[in-house]
Amino acid sequence: MSRDNQDVVEPDQFDGAPHPRDQFALFGHKDGEGAFLEGLRNGRLHHAWLIGGPQGIGKATLAYRVARAVLDPAKVNDRFIDNLQVSPESAVARQVSALSHPNLSVLRRAPATDKKAASTTIPVDAVRRALNMFGSTAADGGYRVCIVDSAEDLTISSANALLKVIEEPPPRSLFLIVSHAPQRVLPTIRSRCRRLLLRPLEEAHIKAAIHSLGGAWSGVSEELLDQALPYGEGSVRRTLELLDEEKVAFIEEVTRLLEGLPRADTKQIYALAEALAKRDADDSYELTLETVERWVSGKLRERASLGPTRLAPLVEVCEKIARTAREIDVFNLDRRPFILTLFDDLADAVRRTA
Repeated sequence: MSRDNQDVVEPDQFDGAPHPRDQFALFGHKDGEGAFLEGLRNGRLHHAWLIGGPQGIGKATLAYRVARAVLDPAKVNDRFIDNLQVSPESAVARQVSALSHPNLSVLRRAPATDKKAASTTIPVDAVRRALNMFGSTAADGGYRVCIVDSAEDLTISSANALLKVIEEPPPRSLFLIVSHAPQRVLPTIRSRCRRLLLRPLEEAHIKAAIHSLGGAWSGVSEELLDQALPYGEGSVRRTLELLDEEKVAFIEEVTRLLEGLPRADTKQIYALAEALAKRDADDSYELTLETVERWVSGKLRERASLGPTRLAPLVEVCEKIARTAREIDVFNLDRRPFILTLFDDLADAVRRTA
């Protein structure tokens, strides 16, 4: 399974950043790396791992880092191994980068071609083809590795096909399953995996990761980066998406309206509702919903000592917003009444939890 076009931006890649399989630096997640190192040192590496956490924090980067290490004979047989770093110039690293290593299968959405659009799921046929590798022993007697990026893209049929191999794993097999929402992964798969939850990155690690990218990102001002970091929620990917002065200014304006509750700036809220109702306002609309969710989550953390009964109104309104937003998308309804009601409901919830 090799790459034909090195310039294609793949479905699991952020434009302007290296693909996780080409990223050799790991920012944060020392505990995650340590879990694999412990298994390699004592010769008891679990055969299946569910690597969970928010999108864009380095889950796939860690998975490819583990894959390179276990596919490198010198590395995997070192009982004193203290890191998973493999030289980018090594044969293993080049093969993994090209998706041409004979003992590696990667399950992911297929990138677009001249004739076909990028796939939206990982079909069962692709899973069966990839898992054929496990039907024979690795040529060098080493590990065979399957990376799933990500579990959310599996269909029910493809998840069940993967489960069959995980249930009865061949010797020296390793499954690295990346998931942005591990609680939604098929329970039978979850129960057979060692779960590794990666936490959002610290701001220092996000800064270091973005500075390492160079290229178009080298011109980003430190001021803009500092403004975007609090809204990136510990994700490099999300922070990169927000490195735009207009986006940051928009988030700050919505946050200002929310912070004013329960007193509502009616004129500004009506203006926001009108703006978000326009056909070309999808990005701003999504930013608004994300900002509201982040703001409510922050308020729940701040007031955690009040107890669940007092905080129930905020939780209920958050659930109502999510439910109504889904209905808006499904039925293509007018967003204006939704935005106005959203602020009214939040104002009421803030009063009741004060």
